[in-house]
Amino acid sequence: MPLSIINSFASWVLKQRIHQIELFLKYPNEVQEELLHNLLMVSENTIIGKQYDFSSINSYQTFVERVPIATYEELQPLIERTRQGEQGVFWETPIKWFAKSSGTTNAKSKFIPVSTEALEDCHYKGSKDLLCLYLNNNEDSELFLGKSLRLGGSSQIYENNNTFFGDLSAILIENMPIWAEFSSTPSSKTSLMSEWESKIAAIINETKNENVTSFAGVPSWMLVLMNKVLENTGKDNLLEIWPNLEVYFHGGVSFSPYKDQYKKILPSKDFKYYEIYNASEGFFAIQDLNNSSDLLLMLDYGIFYEFISMDTFGTPNQKVVRLADVELNKNYAIVITTNSGLWRYLIGDTVRFTSLNPYRIRVTGRTKHHINVFGEELMVENTDQAIAKACQITHTEVIDYTVAPIFMQDKEKGAHEWMIEFKKEPADVGLFQKVLDETLQTLNSDYEAKRQNNMTLNPLVVNVARENLFYDWLKERDKLGGQHKIPRLSNQRDYLEQLKEMCAVKS
Repeated sequence: MPLSIINSFASWVLKQRIHQIELFLKYPNEVQEELLHNLLMVSENTIIGKQYDFSSINSYQTFVERVPIATYEELQPLIERTRQGEQGVFWETPIKWFAKSSGTTNAKSKFIPVSTEALEDCHYKGSKDLLCLYLNNNEDSELFLGKSLRLGGSSQIYENNNTFFGDLSAILIENMPIWAEFSSTPSSKTSLMSEWESKIAAIINETKNENVTSFAGVPSWMLVLMNKVLENTGKDNLLEIWPNLEVYFHGGVSFSPYKDQYKKILPSKDFKYYEIYNASEGFFAIQDLNNSSDLLLMLDYGIFYEFISMDTFGTPNQKVVRLADVELNKNYAIVITTNSGLWRYLIGDTVRFTSLNPYRIRVTGRTKHHINVFGEELMVENTDQAIAKACQITHTEVIDYTVAPIFMQDKEKGAHEWMIEFKKEPADVGLFQKVLDETLQTLNSDYEAKRQNNMTLNPLVVNVARENLFYDWLKERDKLGGQHKIPRLSNQRDYLEQLKEMCAVKS
């Protein structure tokens, strides 16, 4: 069958989904209420369903009063029972897949249950919807005339008590439908390689002669791969290697610090960037418009959403609201109830709503990854935007960064200390530091108030990291590639001190 016919047929099939998306756009709150009812009904005979008497819950208010908000640590005993082979604990159908995740910093692994329903109705549905929305916005796309270059995690699948675990990308590849395997590169065997540096070399060898029309992965790690591809081929930009490239689907970390670097290696005004928001726990949101940073919250993936205002998060006055009651431009911690049996689970991410009709969000950070030592409420969204602006003004490029507080001592005021690894260093670090500080003040009024006349905070401090510092730090912790990320912000100095020590040892 000619590729042009395959491209047209695939586009037609995917676009049929648009009508279903329009349904939850028109009736978002009703769709969410019905979804919650179905999740409760399906799970009423599970151990957790009987514990909270799901069969008698007939309203959202009763659900809230009866089922508590839960962290991973609180759900872990139930999850462990299922990992040991017991079924019907928190979800009706058997669960044999677990996405192993240690998050950004936590050394202790988490095992997130992934049901068959979540694979089909959430993760794969999200992937198809991403293509659907992209094709709906770009009628002349020839996406399926070529292949999508994927860069996932580096963990293979392991078996334990007839259950299986690995990172999410490995699970998705292991269960991948034929249509996805056919349209992807590299091969599953290469994608599942565990050793990161060997894997990169294998990916380059497999893909450099393919007709790649799109690529997908975390921006920081994808940039490493793309620069290696250019180095290997001796080309100046990616379009010289893959002339039919048209879109990059990205997620995992903010794209802002890397955007200018991608534009250099993809010098085309027609090239598209599409963002997604997914995690081991589910697929949550998709960019639904060209040239937009807002993500459409997907409401029919078997996930019921609740939100906690960060103003009250972790306090006795903590306020939880459902989707119908959220407000614009407030930071919320996300709580999810899913078709994998996560009940009122605190995922650890924060978002803010940029639109209520339809519901669109931006990811602003992590509940644990912000700095509020001095009442400044600094979020990752602030620092990502500020560093992008500072790079733009000073003509520099950043590979990675982390920030920690300098605590008050004696009569000395506090400050924020940055460790930044540059791909292209600023000619004047002092100017970069000044622009960064001033931009943060324009983005965050709490930070601005604390910086006013150095009232509480002194000017921020920038340390220029040695080459490959963050790479070496992750490698030392066996966290190269895939979904592993540098902790951007912390209320403690642990990560920064480790990095400073490594910097000193090799300098």
